[in-house]
Formats: sequence, structure tokens, C-alpha cells
Amino acid sequence: MQVQFCGAAQEVTGSCHLITLDNGFKILLDCGLYQGRNKDMVTFNENWYFSPADIDVMILSHAHIDHSGRIPKLVKDGFSGNICCTRATKSLSTIMLLDSAKIQERDAEFYNKRLLKKKKRRNKKKKIRVPLYRTDDAILAISKLVGMDYEEWYDVNDNVSVLFRDAGHILGSASVTLKITENGKTTMFGFTGDIGRPDRPILKDPKPMHQVDYLICESTYGGKDHEAKPAESEKFLNIIKNTCIEKKGKLIIPAFSIGRTQEIVYMLDQMETAGKLPKIPIYVDSPLAVNATQIFASHPECYDKQLSNYMLKDPNPFGFNSLHYIREVSLSKQLNEVTEPCIIISASGMMNAGRVRHHLANSIEDEKNTLLIVGYCSPDTAGGMLRAGIESIKLFGEWKMVNAEIEIMDSFSAHADRGEIVDFIKNQKKLKKLFLVHGEIERQTSFKTYLFDNGFKKVEIPSLGETVDL
Repeated sequence: MQVQFCGAAQEVTGSCHLITLDNGFKILLDCGLYQGRNKDMVTFNENWYFSPADIDVMILSHAHIDHSGRIPKLVKDGFSGNICCTRATKSLSTIMLLDSAKIQERDAEFYNKRLLKKKKRRNKKKKIRVPLYRTDDAILAISKLVGMDYEEWYDVNDNVSVLFRDAGHILGSASVTLKITENGKTTMFGFTGDIGRPDRPILKDPKPMHQVDYLICESTYGGKDHEAKPAESEKFLNIIKNTCIEKKGKLIIPAFSIGRTQEIVYMLDQMETAGKLPKIPIYVDSPLAVNATQIFASHPECYDKQLSNYMLKDPNPFGFNSLHYIREVSLSKQLNEVTEPCIIISASGMMNAGRVRHHLANSIEDEKNTLLIVGYCSPDTAGGMLRAGIESIKLFGEWKMVNAEIEIMDSFSAHADRGEIVDFIKNQKKLKKLFLVHGEIERQTSFKTYLFDNGFKKVEIPSLGETVDL
């Protein structure tokens, strides 16, 4: 048996890992889009470390684009098998992949229009851009999704079974356990996917996996600990009051459409119910987030007890009078003309695409405004650069001074920190090897030392494309 690390190796996005059995049967774990500007990764999304037509089955841990975003290209390039996932992941992936296809098409169209203008002016011979995939490719990919329940063993073939267990990261997220029988011997192989955090709102806590022989483990926050939860709500409310009441400005919150947006809305809903939220308009400006919130409402089996109990007094935890969901582009543009205090929650979370870049461009130079970053951002994205404290940023071809206040709340993160990851895997007593993926090399190196100090002695940090014999 071999495992090849085909994405998210010493990187945080582009999750993709290939298991090849002795008989040649190939299992692909995730097929994510790389999201970032690392020059060494510029061709990653277009190329494969394997032939898609040779893959027998794919297993998807959850719907986030950095784990699912290349599935339509995988199908376009020859994959014809089933894609196993949880039922909620199937629901979310349907809207995520269609949205991603539209982005691919729109970005190619925008690039080619600009290229045509440049050619007329400078006679340059650059090639037009072809979308990574189109809507038709996404529709075909969606037809291959097979929704499965948590905690049930499903036979992939006569020798391989898969079990999904709630990972508590986003709706439908799961760790993956494979039971593989070869030559009369059974091997347990595990993939954490993205590990959520205990005691977070909306979702159930991550549930530890079965004991496995080999484990691929995420390490996004392997090098640090998150802010303690008790101060979270108070800090968030203070930022709202400081920006919208004292400075009379806009609070811009870049947030991923899936998970982070719903968690923020739920927290605001609780503040409103308790009479703590200032009387200001709040806008969720993301069609994808609007659709995702509707899907959240249709999967109560994923809710934790706190949310289930809260819904007894508030049947709609994702809506209140001052909250407005924005779909139309024209209404989104109108928000840039708003001068009154307000909160705008918009995608994408890393600010590398989406409507939030327009809100950023229109608000970043005004010191009355605040930009609240609520999760991980790759260092080479706009979000990562703003986290690092840059003084100016280029948006839509123009340099903008960063005069707005920058606030960071990593406690909103849906990723476990180093202590929470260790708690999640501490039951793994028979590991032969533990592979760290989905993390920057500096944090992975730090986390490897932390794991060693906590009793995990056989830890490896694979490089991109590396193949390991098991």
C-alpha cells in the first residue's frame, strides 16, 4: 500500500491525498482547490500527480472549496467513479461547486477582456484564459456525489469499507476511517479532514476517530493556541460598539460563506435576543452564504444541544429584524454608498475574491471603519497581508492606504488549535505513522515538536508529491 500527498502538503489549501492498494485500487481523499498566490503553486490547480481516469473512488471529508474545489476538473479529466461523503456535505457541495464554476467562468471572462484591451494597446501575445471548469462540469460532478450517514460502515468494494464520523468543523464535515483488507491482513487508515473545535456554537463537538494504523492529520493551527472562549462574545460586542456607535463607521467582516458566516449570524442573533445588540443594520452580502444558511436550516441532525434548546425560544437562529441577506449585485453595490453605521459580512474569508474585496476597497482608507478578520488567511492573500500589518494594499489596480482599524479574532476559527488536535487524536495508541498536512511548514515543524512532547514519536511532514510505502 502507498500514500501520495498530492495537495496541502506544507500548504494550507488544496487538500488531496492518493492511496494505492497492492492490487492497484486507487482511493482519492479530497480534491481541493489551491487558494493563494505562492509562485511555486501557480500551476497546481491545472495539473495532477496522477491520472484522474485511474481513480476508482473518491472520498470527500467536507464541502469547503480547498477540499472539494477541483472535483469538477477531476471529472472533466476522466474520473468516473462515485464520490462518497456525508449527506450534509452533498447538500453543501452542490451549491459550492456550482458557485465555484461560475467564479471560474467569470474570472476567465474578466481576464480575457483585459487581455484584449492590452493587446490592442501593446500588441502583446499572451494566451486567453480557459476556465478550470465550467457549470456543466460541476453539474456532472455533483451527480457523482453519494450521501452517507455518520457512524455507518459502507462497503467501497469487497476489500475496503469507509466510515464517516462527525468532525465538528462545518456542517457535514467528517473524519474518514478506512478498513482495508489486503493479503489476509486488515489495515486501518485514518484521515482527520479538518478538525473542528469543542464547545463551538451550532455544531456538535468533534468525535474522536477509531484507532488506526496510519493517520493523515491536519495542522492548520498546529503551532498556536486560540483565544479563550469566555471573552469572545464580549470582545465582539465591544468591537461593534467601538466601530458603529463611537466612531459611527462600518464594520466589515470577511467570512467564509460556509460555517463562519452562520456562526457570526447566530452570535449576533443571541445578542439581539438578549437586548445587547445596537440598533444598526446588518448585511450578509453573499449569495452563496444565503443559500448555505438555508441548507443549515435543513440539517438539524448536525446541531448541538445548545442550538436545539435555543431554537425552542427562537425558531430562526439565523434571522432577526435588523439582519438583511443580499443576493442581487445592484444591492451589494448600494452598500458601498451607505454612510450610516452598519455591519457587512461578506465572502471570501481570505479576501482573495468575492464581494468583500469591493467593500474593502471602499472602506479601507477611512479611519472610522474597522476590518474584523475572523480566521486563518494564507500569507500571500489580501487577508494574510492585512493580518501582517501592511500599510497599503493594491485592490482592483489601485493602491489604498490602510487607515481603517484592523481587528483579529482567531477564536472564531473552525479549526482546532494544537491542544485541541492532540485531544482529538490522543486515543490513537497503535499508530505506526502520523502524517501532518494542511499547514504551513513553520507551524508543522513546531507542532511536530509539540506532538513529540505529548507522546507521538512517529510523525512525518511530507512534501508535495511525495509517495510513502506503508
